[in-house]
Formats: sequence, structure tokens, C-alpha cells
Amino acid sequence: MKTTKVTSSHWGAFEVTVKDGRIVGTAPFGPDPDPSPIAEIIPKAVYHKTRVARPSIRKGWLEGRDKDRCGGAEFVELPWDEALDIAAEEIGRVRREHGNGAIFGGSYGWSSAGRFHHAQSQVHRFLNSVGGYVSSYGNYSFAAAMAIMPHVIGMNFRQYAYGYQNSWATIRDNTETLVMFGGINPKNSQVSMGGISRHETKGWCEAFAEKGMRLINIGPQRGDAPPGSEWMPVRPGSDTALMLALAYVLENEGLADHAHLARFATGYDRFRPYLMGDSDGVPKTPEWAAELTGADATAIRNLARHMAKTRTLITVAFALQRGQHGEQPYWMAAVLAAMLGQIGLPGGGVGYGYGALGGVGVSIRAVPGLALPQGDNPIKDFIPVARIADALLHPGEPYDFNGRNAPYPDIRLVYWAGGNPFHHHQDLNRFEEAWRRPETVIVNEPYWTATAKRADIVFPATTPYEREDIGRSFLDPFLFHMPPLIEPEADARDDYDIFADLATRLGKGELFSEGRSSEDWLRHLYSQFRQITAADDIPTPDYDELKEKNWVELPIWGDEHAVTPFDKFREDPDAHPMQTPSGKLEIFSETIASFDYDDCPGHPVWIPPCEWLGAADPAAPLHMVSPQPGDKLHSQMESAIADEPDARPVRLEIHPVDATARKINDGEVVRVKNHRGSCLARASFNDGVLKGVVALPTGAWLADGDGDDPHGNPNVLTHDIGTSRLGQGTSAHTAMVEVETL
Repeated sequence: MKTTKVTSSHWGAFEVTVKDGRIVGTAPFGPDPDPSPIAEIIPKAVYHKTRVARPSIRKGWLEGRDKDRCGGAEFVELPWDEALDIAAEEIGRVRREHGNGAIFGGSYGWSSAGRFHHAQSQVHRFLNSVGGYVSSYGNYSFAAAMAIMPHVIGMNFRQYAYGYQNSWATIRDNTETLVMFGGINPKNSQVSMGGISRHETKGWCEAFAEKGMRLINIGPQRGDAPPGSEWMPVRPGSDTALMLALAYVLENEGLADHAHLARFATGYDRFRPYLMGDSDGVPKTPEWAAELTGADATAIRNLARHMAKTRTLITVAFALQRGQHGEQPYWMAAVLAAMLGQIGLPGGGVGYGYGALGGVGVSIRAVPGLALPQGDNPIKDFIPVARIADALLHPGEPYDFNGRNAPYPDIRLVYWAGGNPFHHHQDLNRFEEAWRRPETVIVNEPYWTATAKRADIVFPATTPYEREDIGRSFLDPFLFHMPPLIEPEADARDDYDIFADLATRLGKGELFSEGRSSEDWLRHLYSQFRQITAADDIPTPDYDELKEKNWVELPIWGDEHAVTPFDKFREDPDAHPMQTPSGKLEIFSETIASFDYDDCPGHPVWIPPCEWLGAADPAAPLHMVSPQPGDKLHSQMESAIADEPDARPVRLEIHPVDATARKINDGEVVRVKNHRGSCLARASFNDGVLKGVVALPTGAWLADGDGDDPHGNPNVLTHDIGTSRLGQGTSAHTAMVEVETL
């Protein structure tokens, strides 16, 4: 028997063909103009030998509660009931002896596009049902932006980035100059939280070029922007210096819009002395910036003049704030847009994250709903998400975060579901040391990832192809019934069933499940969603009709939903103020200044990173950036991808001049190293990478054992420090390395 159904994922919808109970192929979703090829590996990945077959407990923990969590540990397979009993007893013990404030609920939310089987929601609901947990705030994608931008524009950054930026259609119709700090890479826009079923980024960028829009890519890699873009190479971490120089030209040559600054912004009078060098003796001239960035001073000056005479949209990639002092380019980009007088103009101003996620820029009517309630967490303690290693290593020690000073919690038990921190965290050797500090680590996981191998109790979880769900993103007009395409592999169970059994053993089964099965929950959540759509006059099929149709498109997408951010604010800032203390864009923030952080003062500043090309160590003279992979979402399905010929180690993009100086041949396996660690990589010559810079994509699973990571995981090399005391985000792009032959 052969069937074909459509399902959804974070990289979009696709068709799945099942024959005799096995997935045998995938194909693109018809309405998608530029489908992602990621789904092609699924038939191999679902049945890969790295699937977790049965509940497994690390032998050393089972026999003596040791903490020797290493990738090569021996595990003992147990029946479900016995493993669940052991896990429930351990969770209960930690609660009794240390309280729920000793439990950390880890998840990163990308495990499934299905709205019910969303591992992050499931684990948080479970832990809340048994008394709560220490949570994390922010994400690895844009934590620094989440901290800084509410102070600057008065909006939750996630809300701004996903639903309140210039739409692609608005840019097409109005923008003349698109200045892309960090580029706009269609490769990265393959994915979006909850899925993106029409991949539009590439098509829109082609339309911009055909229109004659001037596209300027500012960053260390030519390939980070669409074809036809001009490339202004700059050193990683130096973008704020370039922005300051552009601002200097505007002010020095009378091109800054002071009327706009007076009406729509506050604090320029506090910022200008720094810009012009009156306060520190260093005018932020193009010549000053040229020394720091490597860009040509005349080109900087000419760009500023061009931006001033055209409708200009400044975009900033998420990557820029994933480095030390990452708050500064985000803040300074908004200041620069205000100096141009273009805040609130269609196709002008500033935007963030275009190309980073497929949904940014989409013209769509926002419709909420379809989320599993997580319940109330009585534990109010939390940590910034990227500070997990610090918390495990330094319990009780105080740290600063966005005006708050608090001690790190004393975490005794970690429960992780829907994530692989040994992929996305920094300085993995340090993280491995931190990971040995808790008394117990429990993981729900379909695969033997590096994280699962370093856990104490591992429960085999189903993949999205083995369970029923509903797929929907608020950035996508399509609504999917995601059918169970195959039976669960081996003894895998849904996260929901795992948590329901644990909650029952802990006396909270009814509180967790509310007496509902998975299908009951799906129908309940969908019924609530239909009430919302009915109130908004959006026709939506009933649940059984959706199951029969497999998918429908809701009438919420199109140019009529195009957005211009802050247009009403520009029309009348008194009637529609920004939600900042001043009601205006804050060039100087009294709130931030009151925190007295030397690494994030009251207005944007240039602060050199602790590691960068401007102060290179001879032992590590190359700046490494670690972009998102193009062949998968984060590290998902990596084990199957790694089986492909010459797939591992990962390819390291390096300029031919840097390679020749090291006697490295194109395609040769090399060692990438610094004082934090080392890994192998396959050299790939690319003159579109700035000399002195190398690019090693993320996604390779960390291997077992010490020494060189043979797969090419860049996070054995990255720096595990916060962006600043304000944001405490990841500083993954602040990393210097050396590359050598073996």
C-alpha cells in the first residue's frame, strides 16, 4: 500500500510518501515557490541507527549516582514502567530535599512545528504541574536584541521582528537603498518557527535587484547577500564603528535630520559629543572607522551621502548581536535611521533579522492561538538562556542582567526535551565540565545526540512523522493536519505520554492531562482556535474536515497586509507614542545609564571585543564566524547527513591567501584550534570570505572523547561569555582561531 500526505516542519511543508508502513520519499509542497531541500534526508533519518530504541539509564548513575557524563558512557535499557518509576522517584527526591527551585527545565522549542507536540511547551507544562522549575529567558538567536531594543523603541523585540517591520512588498514599492549589515541570506530563511510554507526571500531579493534598488552588503562574507549586491567587506565585530562613521558624516556635513531627531527621538544631545569626539577626544570619522573595520574611508563617506538622499532601509542580521557587545550595533542602527529622518516612512528606517527566518517580512494578518497552555510557574527564578554553564558552575554567585542582580540558582536536576545544547552552546569543553555538576540529567530525545549521550536517563521520543498534530505558524497562512505517517520506531513514545505517566506517578496526573488524551487536546485547542478565527471572520474548517483535506490556506496573506513600522507614530507621536519612558526613540537611555554598566552605557558606543582582528593573538590570528548550516535546521537529522560521502568533517570557508600562507590545499582536512579546543574541518577556498576570516557552520554533533572533534563542531572553539551585563546573550561570533595542516 502506498500513500502520500502533506506534513509541516520548521523548514516548510512537504509531501511524504509511505509504502508498506515505511517512509520512502519526500517531495516539495506545491504552493511553495522555493522549497527547502532539507526534507530530502527524512526517509533516511527516521530509520537511522542513532534512534533511541528504548528507555535507557546510564550505568554509572544507576549503580552509584556518579556524575561522569561523557559521550562514551554505557547505558542500560529498561522497560518503560521501571524507567519511569526511577525517573519519578528522582524528581520527587530532588523536590523533597531541595525544592522545585533546584530543577531546571531546558528546551529550545525547535523540535517540531506541531502545535501540541511542542516539546518546550510539554516539558514546561509537566514541570509546572509538579511545582515549577527554574526557567530560562531569551534565546540563542537574538538574546542581546531582546534586552536592548525595548529600551530603544519600546517594543518586545520578538513582536517587532516577526510582525511589525517593513513588509517585503513595502520595501519593493518604496525602498531605494537597502543597506544590509550582515547581509540577507536566503539560505538562512529556509526555516521559521512553526514553519514557512511559501519561501519568499529569494524571490523578493531578485525583484529588488530587477527594480534597480541599490543593495549593499556590509560584512565579512560576500555570500551572505543576494546576487547583484555590492559588497563592503568589514571585520567581524566592527559594525558599530562603521555605523558611527556614517553618523559622523551625516552630522558633520549637515545631512542629519535634526527636526526629526527633536520630534521623534530623545537624547541626541547626550550622544553627539561622543560622536564628534568632544567627550573622549576621538571623532568617529570615516578614517577612524577605516582603521577598525578595514573598509575604505572614502567609500564610507560616499555611502553616508547616498543614504541621506535616498529612501534607505538599514537592516541588521541577527548574527551581529551574537558577539561581545552585540547590543551596540542594534542600538546604533536605530540611531542612524533616526538621523536620516526615516523612522516611520514606508520602506525606510531600520529592520532586524531579514533573511534570518523565513517569516520576517511576510505580509500577513496575525492570528493568535493553537498553543498548549503551560500553566503557572510558582518558581520565579530564571537565568538568561546562554548563561547555563555559568549557572551550573557557579551556584549562588551573583550576576547582572538588564538592571537585575541576582544569584545563580543551585540546580540539582536538569530535564531537557526538544533540544541539543551540546550543539548550540559555546565553549563545549567548559560546558561539558558544567554538565557534570547536577545530580541528575533527564532527556527526552528521538536520537542519540551528544546531549542524550551525556544524560543519566534517556526516554525515546517520537518524531513528528509518528504522531498526529496540527501545524501552524502565525507567520504562515497555511493550516495543516499533520497525520501520523508511520508507527513509532521501536519503543518511542510521545512526549505527552511520557510526561503524563511521570505526572501520574508524582500525584499530578489529572493536573497535567486534565483528563484528555492527545487527540482530545488537539480537538480542544483547535476548537479554541476556530473561535478566534470566527471572531475575526476568517473561514476555518472543522477538525474532521481539516483531517480529510490535510491542509488549507487561510485568507490572511497578501500585499493588503503589508506593514510600515511606526507610521502612526510618525503621523502623530503624541497620540501614538513609543512605549519608552520618553515616548520617543531613545538615543540616550536614562534607564540603561542608571544600571552603570561599563560594557553598555547610556548611548551606543564602540567597544572593541576581547577577541577580534584588531588585536589578533599570533597563536590565533583568524576570526572564526559560525553561520547557520544550509543542509538542516540547527543539528536536526545530522547523523543521517553525516553518513553522506565527504560530508564530515564540515567545510571551513577560507580565503585562498590565508590558505596558501599555511600551505593548505583546497579540500584538505585541517585542524582548527585555539586555547579552548580544536576540531577538524575540510578546507574550502572562497575569495568571498574576507582575508583573516574563516567560516565554519554549526550543526555537527559533538563526538565522544577528548582531543580534536572529528566532525567539525565550531562550538568547541567559541567563547562562552555574555554579550554584556545588559543582555547576557551568546558571544558565539567573538572567537579567534588558527588553522593548520595535520
